Amino acid sequence: MHVFVTGGSGFIGGNLAEAFLADGHDVTVLDAMDPFYDLGIKRHTIKVHRDLAEREGVDYRFVEGDVRDAELIDDLVSDADYVYHQAAKAGVRPSVEAPREYNEVNVDGTLNVLDAARNTDITRVVVASSSSVYGGREAYLPFSETDPTLPVSPYGASKLAGERYACAYHEVYDLPTVALRYFTVYGPRMRPNMAISNFVSRCLNGEPPVIYGDGTQTRDFTYIDDVIEANRTLLSSDAADGEAVNIGSTDNIEIRTLATEIRDQLAPELDIEYAERYDADADHTHADTTKAQTLLGYDPDHTIREGVAAFIEWYRENREWYEPLVLAS
Repeated sequence: MHVFVTGGSGFIGGNLAEAFLADGHDVTVLDAMDPFYDLGIKRHTIKVHRDLAEREGVDYRFVEGDVRDAELIDDLVSDADYVYHQAAKAGVRPSVEAPREYNEVNVDGTLNVLDAARNTDITRVVVASSSSVYGGREAYLPFSETDPTLPVSPYGASKLAGERYACAYHEVYDLPTVALRYFTVYGPRMRPNMAISNFVSRCLNGEPPVIYGDGTQTRDFTYIDDVIEANRTLLSSDAADGEAVNIGSTDNIEIRTLATEIRDQLAPELDIEYAERYDADADHTHADTTKAQTLLGYDPDHTIREGVAAFIEWYRENREWYEPLVLAS
């Protein structure tokens, strides 16, 4: 099969493209190479893809381009059997400063993908959504797909609009679409400005981990391998077409507990520092994954502590190339 992955040199998209190549599929990757963090991480991912494609004897094509380019999207989608739309302007906090840019990329870009796909015989379009659509209200924990969606950031609002368009295109145009609501994904090659990568890199370099706020915020951290398995399922299953589905770990943890456990593993002599909290950050996230279990057989293998241990092991093994890029961001 030929799989087209937008945002395919980023963290989630890059790991998905790698998995599809390893499974023997031809893969085309589109990425705008937005310098939101050090591009050395994306360049490393592209090299991993090319080396893997050569070993597996499959086709791999990298295209530097933007999902806002409708003509380019039309061309790339027309050659694909499946589209995994991972490209997005990332980050809750920066979205407060540039809401229109987030709308252009995350909403208009998604519409370009959907419009291109409805004019083809595409098998399925999988759209990356986010737990940010819920807004972090404690009264509804754990979040179910039937709970209200009231995002508290422009980023969350843009992701909600994108997933709603995906579901509407299924209803109106009979386009097979699925929106996966990711809950704070982490793992190898993750963005350096995420809490886990930040805590690990600081502790390994003798610097105290920094928590924004009082640390009582909770997150449902989802290990990348579990996200990949959910996406793989959609290559062969139409059970979730037209739906928005939570993809989380079913577990959650206080940020201060997470920072303490990482500190205790790596540098127990360090204190933990606190800084001013960002207003756009959600208080809590926690996924009810019953729907994903029912439709996709989703059964995450990694608890938060197991996943963090796996990431620390990967970090140590890849420290020589990864850490300088983390520290530079």
